[in-house]
This record gives sequence, structure tokens and C-alpha cells, in this order.
Amino acid sequence: MDDGRNTMISGSYYADGVLSSAVALEIGRDGRIAAIGADASASDAVIVPGVPNLHSHAFQRAMAGLAEGAGGDFWQWRETMYRFLAVLSPDDVRAIAAQLYVECLLHGYTAVAEFHYLHNAPDGRPYDDPSEMANAIVAAAEDAGIGLLMLPVLYRRSGFGGTQAGDAQRRFVLSRDAYARLVEDLAARVAVGVAPHSLRAVTPEELAWAVDLAGTRPIHIHIAEQTGEVDACLAWSGARPVQWLLDHAPVDHRWCLVHATHIEGAEIHGIAHSGAVAGLCQTTEANLGDGVFPLVEYLAAGGRFGIGSDSHVSTSPVEELRWLDYIRRLETRTRRSLGAGLLDRATEGGARAFGFTPYGGIGGRADLVVLDPEHPALVGRSGRSVLDGWLFSGNTNPVRDVMVGGAWVVRDGVHVRGELIAAEFRAAMRRIAARL
Repeated sequence: MDDGRNTMISGSYYADGVLSSAVALEIGRDGRIAAIGADASASDAVIVPGVPNLHSHAFQRAMAGLAEGAGGDFWQWRETMYRFLAVLSPDDVRAIAAQLYVECLLHGYTAVAEFHYLHNAPDGRPYDDPSEMANAIVAAAEDAGIGLLMLPVLYRRSGFGGTQAGDAQRRFVLSRDAYARLVEDLAARVAVGVAPHSLRAVTPEELAWAVDLAGTRPIHIHIAEQTGEVDACLAWSGARPVQWLLDHAPVDHRWCLVHATHIEGAEIHGIAHSGAVAGLCQTTEANLGDGVFPLVEYLAAGGRFGIGSDSHVSTSPVEELRWLDYIRRLETRTRRSLGAGLLDRATEGGARAFGFTPYGGIGGRADLVVLDPEHPALVGRSGRSVLDGWLFSGNTNPVRDVMVGGAWVVRDGVHVRGELIAAEFRAAMRRIAARL
């Protein structure tokens, strides 16, 4: 990668809700922002903090569009997903993930939380190196130059009450000992958190064990994505999923509750008051017909959120934020909008879900996105209207340059290794097509 450390970057800088002109950012040797000061000779570039992508299943990038004829609900889509992942090799996963991460970087995501549950060989047996699939993800992130939070998934059951995992889930299942070793192995090389897949995929005892294993690390969990999941949890426990979690687990600032689509009343206030982040993945939730998160009520309660691309039907933070805003306009039949405030909240909440603090200020990671001020969506704009132009004007991409941890990975709209990664992705897709 083109190493941009020990340099000065100048332009208009957006941080803490304010776009300040004539600013210089000094990037330290550690890849963090060392200083922010005035620069009368600054260029007219627009610099914004990169957006954290807090929820990803990288392999699903390669099946986007393949499940549109799969039937009428999430559970039928899941069967198509199971058949697809059954043919994937570690080399395939590395190529798919690298392509995904390049696409994310080109649109302004600078870090990804990989919710990784594809652990075993297709027959369910561990690879000779139990970390082989996880290593493919780590290598892909290194290839692309994106920041990575690795979230190895603890997946033990197929339903509430401890039902044994089925054959279609055999690539996911690890023993507790194997899972703990995987977390330890990854932690020696990359930022890592703990991810019990969902309340239906672990027993209460396994969930408690995973939380103890996490310690101070981030904890991410799928929850309340589907009404069928809510109904099954009620039948099992007498409580809705989020309420059960709040009652039985130490939910706090470490936690990211992914989706949390079907929440109400006390659950909304419980998440908000816990300090946890709601992980909203609007394009995936729309694609799967999940439902609508109660954002208006949640924000009124003081809740935090971040965004993720999840199944990667879109790899653009702008599209996630537009969906988030436009659905609420349709619900309320008004044009009330947070505008650039959506970006502020998604960046702050995403950083919290990664364990990044501070973010965008001195001492924060130098994860920066440079927007082209001459792009049609931005030209002639000033102040926050520049950000509104990025979020709400057109579908062409004004992202010009991207820096991750002090190193340039996108220059003039081109990823520094994009052509090679795209060629490897095309080869992987041809291999996969021959197996399906």
C-alpha cells in the first residue's frame, strides 16, 4: 500500500458535526491523527472520517442476486444460502472477501466487522489448520487494506431450547474449546471480538460462557431480525428476544445488537439505556423483508446505532443511510431528516461497536475519506450541505481518496490493488459456478 504516514493532509474537515475549512491533519507514525490545525493554504478537498461497517458476512457478496427467486421469506432465502456456502473453499472466501472489501473502501467504508461463522470443511470436519477459514478473511483484509474487527461466531444449536444443529449448519459448529482457541489465535494477529450467533444458536449457558470469554472485547449478536424468531423465543421463554437478553446478560457498551428489528416499548428504552449499539443493515433488511426498525422512538430514547452492509446487496454507506432516512419519511409522511446527522451517528455508533475511541479526533485512527469537491453532487456547496450532497444527491460516487490507518488505499477513485483482486474474484466465481 502507498504509505501516507508522516504526512499532512489539508482541506475542509468534517468532525463533530462541523465542516471546518482550511484545516491540516498531521498523521503520526502509528497511523493515528497526531494533530489538527489551521492551514491557510489548504486545498479545497473535503475530508471526512471513514465509516465503520459493523456487520459483514463476506462470502454472501458472491451470492447477491442469486436468491431473488428463492421464495417468499427469510427462511427460504437461508436455504439458498446454505446450498451456496456448501461449495466454498478457503481460497474462494479469500477472493470474495478481498473484492468485497475493495468495493467497501471505494464507497467510504474504512473498517469492517466480519461476523465469521464459516469455520469447517463442507463435510463439517475441521481443517488441518482450524483457523484456515478465518485466516482467509484476515488475508483478504490485508490484501485490500481495510481495517478489520474479526468476530468469530459461536454457533452451536439450530433453535431455541438447545436443538442440535442440522447438517446444513455443520460448517458453523465449533466446540467451546475449539472456539476459545480460535479467538486466542486471532487475537494474536488482529482486533477480535466475540459473537454468539443468536439466542437460537446458543443455549443460555453457552451465551454466558461466551460473554465471560469476551472480557472487555466487543460482543456482537444477531437478534430479533424476524417475527418468526420473536414468536419462537416467546414460545421458549415467555419473553421477546431483546427483553430476554436484557434480563439475562450484562448488556452494556461492549455490545452490538445486530438488526434488533422487532423491538417495542421497554426493549427500545432498555437498549438505549444499556449503552449498546443497534447494528442496522437497511439494504439487507429490506432485501430479506425483515421489517422496519423503530428508529424515531429509539433515537428519542437516546439510542445509538451504526450501519453494516451484512449480505452486501449494497456496499455503499450512502445507500444504507438513505434507506434509513427515507423509510422514516415514508412512515411519518414528512420530510423530517437528520441529514448529515445520520453520518455523525453512524460513525460514532460504529466506532463504539468496534471499540474505537476516540474516532475522528486527535488520537483517533487515521481512517479518512477525501471527497472530490468538483463532483456534480458537491460542486458549489459549502458547510453541511456538502455532506447532504454526498448523502442525497445522485448515484455517482464522489469518493476520491481513502486512507486507512495512515496508509492510502484508494487514490483518484482507484484502489491500489483493485485490478489484481478483481481478477482473482472473477476466477473464484467461475470455480464456484462450476460446482453449484
